[in-house]
Amino acid sequence: MNWKIAALMLLAGSAVAADLPRSPSPSGAELYFISPQDGATLASPVTVRFGLKGMGVAPAGITMENTGHHHLLIDAALPPLDRPVPADAQHVHFGKGQTEAAVTLAPGTQRLLLLLGDHLHLPHDPPVVSKVITITVR
Repeated sequence: MNWKIAALMLLAGSAVAADLPRSPSPSGAELYFISPQDGATLASPVTVRFGLKGMGVAPAGITMENTGHHHLLIDAALPPLDRPVPADAQHVHFGKGQTEAAVTLAPGTQRLLLLLGDHLHLPHDPPVVSKVITITVR
């Protein structure tokens, strides 16, 4: 299937997961939080800085080997890895290739996780995922 057709199907909400090609990730690729630090207590908005080793960052829609863009998961488990990452309040997309952002978070304890997605917002194969960090928002 042509990736442009697949992208249009995604927008229309009718994509079949089996028809979407997952991009390979290189061995040793690593995704991590530069900040905030695990266990930090912060005021909202929280500046989140994304770190990536062994791969590059490219905006969504740009097909380039060994690249992807960041998704921040807030108090959410990993989504199905054979489907595009959902776009909602718990799955924040940084499809322009951003490597940091000020994120408004509700007061309380928040679990944060990073997931790299390819040009179609699909997790790589194998997926490139950070460790979960927990922060407290005042």
